[in-house]
Amino acid sequence: MEAARLSIVLFPSDYFNPSAVDGDFKKEYGAVLEQPNLMPLIFSYEGWFQQGKMILFGDLPKTASKAIYRGWMMQPEKYAQFYEALKERNILLTTSQEEYERLHVFPNAYHYVKEDSARILCFKLHETIQISSVLKEFPRFMVKDFVKSVKGTDFPKFFDGSFSQENFEHWMEVFYKFRGDLLTGGICIKEYLNLKKYDGKTNEYRAFYANHEMISREPNSGQGTFPPTPPAQMLEKYQSVDSPFYTVDYAELADGSWKVIETGDGSVSGLSDRQDAKSFFRALYLAFS
Repeated sequence: MEAARLSIVLFPSDYFNPSAVDGDFKKEYGAVLEQPNLMPLIFSYEGWFQQGKMILFGDLPKTASKAIYRGWMMQPEKYAQFYEALKERNILLTTSQEEYERLHVFPNAYHYVKEDSARILCFKLHETIQISSVLKEFPRFMVKDFVKSVKGTDFPKFFDGSFSQENFEHWMEVFYKFRGDLLTGGICIKEYLNLKKYDGKTNEYRAFYANHEMISREPNSGQGTFPPTPPAQMLEKYQSVDSPFYTVDYAELADGSWKVIETGDGSVSGLSDRQDAKSFFRALYLAFS
């Protein structure tokens, strides 16, 4: 099946009302409705994530149609099932199962960005990690699984020589509880970077890339409007990653240099707080047309 051009944007439903869009995506859903060449579709959140059933709401395509997913993260195995379930209904996601896993799972994406990224060490889930060995590599480090940290909790922002092995293992148990069913891949230990701050806010930007062109570059940490932006050369450097739709997050370090601090699949990466959703979807459509 071949699909000519992007025509559908797929959103998850409200948990209690499967025919209404999830409240967190209401702004994006409304922006898609205003695009003359795009049509939003809703799938039942409860049906898919709880029951494994694909239930769609909206005008379903009769012929093969290209689609972008905008919604919650899925483990790669679940996304593969999602891709196939939609394909059976003439909906072809622009991002294949392999491409999703390539940018969603950071150790996979690290191959592309390591020249400009913090160094990492990878471990199997629940493997005992000797903090003394890690500290020989990094004086400070942070802990994630292969996709996410547990930002916004009381989990330490970084570990250093002040933590004992026993204390570190306690916090790892806490980490596993926080990630729960979303735990993905393995454990990724990342070198901790000292980020520059302006009025107490770090200077981070998220760039969306679609069909190998940057379609947006927006402040992503609540910083003001005057801090420096990522170097143009660095932004251009990562336009050719092997995926049709992805994000790269950039941050300014205390010494004024810049690093890549994260990557993500574009389907499950959030827009920045002040981002214009209408402009985003217009640029997304044009990139794939």
